Formats: sequence, structure tokens, C-alpha cells
Amino acid sequence: MPEGYKEVHHQGTTTLWFQEGVVSILTPRGFLFSVTEAGIKYSGRNDMALICSEGDATVSALFTRNRVKAAPVILDRARLRYARTARAIVVNSGNANACTGRRGLRDAERICAEVAKGLCIRQRDVLVSSTGVIGTPMPMERVISGIRGLVENLGKSSIEDVASAIMTTDTFPKAASREINRGNIKGRIAAVAKGAGMIAPDMATMLCFIITDLAVEYRALKAALKDAVGRTFNLLTVDGEMSTNDSVFIMANGAAGNRPITHGGRYFNTFGETLFDLCDELSRMIARDGEGATRLLIIKVKRALTRRDARVAALKVANSPLVKTAIYGNDANWGRIMASVGSTGIRFSEEKVSIKINGIEVARRGCSTGRDSIASEAMKTEEVVVEIDLGAGRYEERVYSCDLTEGYITINAEYRT
Repeated sequence: MPEGYKEVHHQGTTTLWFQEGVVSILTPRGFLFSVTEAGIKYSGRNDMALICSEGDATVSALFTRNRVKAAPVILDRARLRYARTARAIVVNSGNANACTGRRGLRDAERICAEVAKGLCIRQRDVLVSSTGVIGTPMPMERVISGIRGLVENLGKSSIEDVASAIMTTDTFPKAASREINRGNIKGRIAAVAKGAGMIAPDMATMLCFIITDLAVEYRALKAALKDAVGRTFNLLTVDGEMSTNDSVFIMANGAAGNRPITHGGRYFNTFGETLFDLCDELSRMIARDGEGATRLLIIKVKRALTRRDARVAALKVANSPLVKTAIYGNDANWGRIMASVGSTGIRFSEEKVSIKINGIEVARRGCSTGRDSIASEAMKTEEVVVEIDLGAGRYEERVYSCDLTEGYITINAEYRT
């Protein structure tokens, strides 16, 4: 087993988990990869990537709910409204191709056309994704040159290389994989993602590309993806900002040779929970790598009156600059947490609320327990868990976030310079 990994077995799945970055990923069969340095914004690093299935792959995707959508999102949504299969996804970092008008749409179309031509496949079987600066036209000469390099070198790169090529302000590449071995099903699921800023519910500036060699029928693939994203990426926030380019794709090419997994079929739950687990790991990576962040912040709300109340409360606390800066300063300021929850308008009684920070109860029945200094010491870890018990019902929710530091200001103040 590679250094830095630990193997986890659970309900017929095998997980290779690596916390600090990417060493090696279990790559699904039937997929080829390439990366190249096009010089779109960055120099001295790869900034374009190509993921290609050797055969038709069932595909599904989810996109940003921002009313301002990037050209690649508009194009992909239109194609996937009717298409159920795809062969390739081309990705660039450094330029979002957003707020670029008709020119941006033409550029996105041309990118797909050039990839299709190089791979000798149909243009409609190519999807495109971009991330980076908003409002700047794509430098198409560099992009087209990059596409030629991607096509010429297809199969010479790894999925780990793809994870590095799609980074913007990320400090480490994000990739994970799972292996399912249960009954007649034996296959792999792998994914790469990028994201460190403009991360808010509904995925924001987050790109994620999931591939599997399992055969999965379209309805099952779509349902599993929607459920996994709803429980992971849509409960992830760094700064509360929603991007124009959020996209999560999944491709299933059936190279594992299994009988297709169907919606509600024997192995649907196994596939769905494995996909959720994979997305959950990537969500933690993204939150941990929030721009300027020094620690992962996990907000857990318990005993809310409704599921919506639990989600609203958790997201409110996770997005609070006052809470996030207190976490950075190792300040167990539970009053900020209480005030944040109270501002949501959800139904609960202050006298029934208790709050724990890394297991130390700092508030009980709405009042101090006098253990703030103990909790402050307990906060000096890479993960801080805030548990809020509302005492109002039976619903709970969990949100990933991070602390807020001077580094966030520096990164975003200098992003375009």
C-alpha cells in the first residue's frame, strides 16, 4: 500500500484514503487522460486537461444555480438536456469563460469541436468545463494549441495529473477513489475536484469530475449523483459566494463488465452510498483547503424542528465571519454561535440550546458553562467541530467549512494581479 494511505473496508467497498493530498488513485478501466501547459493564465504549470472514455459512457451532471452562468455551463446543460452519453470532457483553469457573451459561447463550441476533431468523435459527445477569472475572453490561440497537445498526448497522463491541472487557488490537488467488490459487482469509482474559494451551497466555484468503470443505467446514475451532491457539495461553504461555473460530472463506461446497475435495483444503494462517501471526502478536502484556511470547520446541528431548520442553522453558522474568525483565533466564543443561529428566524427556544466545541460543552440551556478556556485549548487542532443542539425536534444536518484568516483577504485582493 502506498505511504500515507490507510485502507478502510465497509459494506463491500474498499477505500484508499489519503488526507493531505494525492499519491495514487485506483483508476477505473477504459479511461484515458492528458494534461498540457497552454499558458492561459499561469506559467510553468499544466492548465488544461482531457478525460476520455474509450467507449460511450453514460453521463449525468449538475450545475450552478447562479442566474449568471458561464458559457461552458450553458453549452453543457443544453447538450445534456437530451444526451445520455458522452466520450470526453475538456477542462481549463485560469479563465472561467463567464460573462463573455456570444463570443464565449462560440469559443466553448469551438473548443468542443477541436477536441472532437482530434479524437475522431462526434462534437456532441464532448463536454467542456472552465474555471478562473470572470469577464475575460478566452485566449483561443493558446487554448487551441493546448487542445492539440492534449490529443497528441492522450493516455500519457494520470488522473492525479488532471487533479493538478484544474487547480486555481487550491494549495493541493484533490482526488479520491473507491473500489466496490460486492456480489457480482466489482468496479472502481474515482474523482478529481478543484475548489478553494467562492465555495457556497450549490457547489460553487467547484468543479468535480467523477468516473467509474461500472455499467450504470442513466436514471440510476442521475439519482445517485443528485443524492450524493445534495448531501456533500451542497453542504459545503468557504465564503458564502456562489460561482458562475459550478459543475459536477459523472461518467460510467461499463468497462467493468457488470450487468447495469438500475434505479432501485440490487446494487443501487451500494453504488449510491459509495458515491456519497467519495464526494464527502472531496468536500472535506475542499473545505480544508479554503483560501487562507488553517483548519477544517465542521458544524453539526442536532434536534432541529425540521430538516430545513437544521440546514439553515448550520449554513448560517458556517458562513458567519464572526464565528469563522473566532475559530481562527482559538476563541470559544459561543455567544457568536448563539447569535448567528438566533438570526435565522427558525423555531427554537434559547433555554433549550446547548453548544459543544470539540466535545467541550460551552453552553447549556442557553447559558455559559464556564468552560470557555478549556474549549479554547481543545480548539488548537486541524479540525474544529461545533455541535449545536437546538432541543426542538429530531432533525440534524452537517456542514463543512473553514476558518477565516488574513490569507483569504490577501489571496482575493491579489487574484487578478
